[in-house]
Amino acid sequence: MYEDFVSQRIRQLRKQKKISAREMSLAIGQNVNYINRIEHKYNLPSLQGLFYICEYFNISPKEFFDGTGKNNPLKLQEAVQVLASLEDEEISLIIEVAKAIQNKK
Repeated sequence: MYEDFVSQRIRQLRKQKKISAREMSLAIGQNVNYINRIEHKYNLPSLQGLFYICEYFNISPKEFFDGTGKNNPLKLQEAVQVLASLEDEEISLIIEVAKAIQNKK
């Protein structure tokens, strides 16, 4: 169960970032097959390894485990950064648009 979630979540985040498993493995200072072995459920990352993975994606462990397959923490962070630069009235308009989109589902 956890092996499935962890492997799928890393693959999802990696594809969103458009980076290969090999490139990611090397970027976090691991063997070239490190991420590939996790994604194919041969290994699970250690707790420290999970922290490195989260740091690589610039997300918290909470954001890593909050993944439902639909959310994209990288896009959410980008949206929050954009919203932070807007005035209150503009943010309220965006919230209303988001609610309207949500209600269409």
